[in-house]
Amino acid sequence: MENRITINPEICHGKPTIRNSRLLVTTVLELLASGMTYEELLADYSSLEVEDIHACLNFAAQIVNFRSVSVAA
Repeated sequence: MENRITINPEICHGKPTIRNSRLLVTTVLELLASGMTYEELLADYSSLEVEDIHACLNFAAQIVNFRSVSVAA
């Protein structure tokens, strides 16, 4: 995942992207959440690879599991 998900302050204001492109991780995740299939994503984004999609999902899972602040109930 380290080579596939990149954060560069010069690209998309430092938001996580796919391999220093302008394709945001959030875009891939939102399209998957809307019901778009891997095949449709790959057809619409010619530079995208299946491994990139897996890296986006893995990145999202890591973010969800990250804990930095306790929240009072």
